[in-house]
Amino acid sequence: MYKLTNFVSFKMQNMRFVLIIVMLAVFVALIAYVVLRGFQTFRDIPMARNIYLITTVSMFVFFIAGMIVGMFSTASIAKIIAFIGQSSLFILFYLILAFVLIDIVRTANHFLHFAPEGMIAFRKYALFVSFAVIAVLLVVGNYKFNRIEIVNLEINVKDKPLKNRELRIVAASDIHLGVSIDKRKLQKYVRLINEQNPDIVVLVGDIIDNALAPLVRQNMDEYLRKINAPLGVFLALGNHEYIGGDIYGVIDFFQSANVQVLRDEIVLIDDSFYLVGRDDLTNRYRKPISQLIEGIDHSKPIILLDHQPFNLQEAEKNGIDLQISGHTHAGQFFPINLIVNRMFENPHGHSMRGNTHFYVSSGLAIWGPQYRIGTQSELVVITLSF
Repeated sequence: MYKLTNFVSFKMQNMRFVLIIVMLAVFVALIAYVVLRGFQTFRDIPMARNIYLITTVSMFVFFIAGMIVGMFSTASIAKIIAFIGQSSLFILFYLILAFVLIDIVRTANHFLHFAPEGMIAFRKYALFVSFAVIAVLLVVGNYKFNRIEIVNLEINVKDKPLKNRELRIVAASDIHLGVSIDKRKLQKYVRLINEQNPDIVVLVGDIIDNALAPLVRQNMDEYLRKINAPLGVFLALGNHEYIGGDIYGVIDFFQSANVQVLRDEIVLIDDSFYLVGRDDLTNRYRKPISQLIEGIDHSKPIILLDHQPFNLQEAEKNGIDLQISGHTHAGQFFPINLIVNRMFENPHGHSMRGNTHFYVSSGLAIWGPQYRIGTQSELVVITLSF
């Protein structure tokens, strides 16, 4: 098992390096597109052209600097650089969309000639309108990110002997603790979790962002230990727990914070219900659900924590009563949420297959830009009756 896990971690580090190179190449190409289109739009206004050029290149530099600094520092200046860099990514994303829409109109005009003399003026006005819209999205999106919704859900377990019990589960996923989501935000999240008076707290993956070091430097284990749940705090690993390459260090860190990591493990809690924690899909050698629950008492409720909500039929087939997942972020912001909606059977919220309930959380926090458009930051409170 040790060699296998090391092999998975080694492959993850290599995949991460390749992914960063590919993403950087694509990002540079998109930046070149944004710079070129803006340069063409303001070609007859030298001052505006130069300001635009300097601003867009600076945003790209801040984005790269934010990624690098976030790996090595938790100083205030690092947080500022990271925030500016992430905001730059958000702005550049919407600038790309704006230029694509402008180019579609220009292409249509080339064939239909509905504005033969007006395209130069149109491009300027359209870009200024885009700037205004993006400014509004920045304000609204950051407000939506910071305004955490409490999702209350009542679930009745069917086909089990009635015990007249209620279990209050508080579930959080995709917190992405690190430089941007720092100890100050973690304190806020812990207070919010405790205010819900949970019987049990489950953390459903991607609690860490890109590396463990920022959590250690900020002593975040001290704040995690302040979560109050009589039946305990449990964690199922997500793909971001693997990204840093030190999965054993991650597990040790959470155990030091009184968070029990369930890595392809199952526990019987209070002699009343089972909690199953699957290893993340990153580990291609993780156990199937059928093997994890082999030999258990199926008269008791079974709750499954599985970070990535793929293959929901597996949970249904194996008689899982409730599966809690995360990972999707519900797409974070428009129009990515539309794409995510097509990628997953259940991209966000409550659904059922047979007698199996599923809840996919959009995340307590977020990866990257701290903005939400068309989605929400949420803490999930499930009252399970059985």
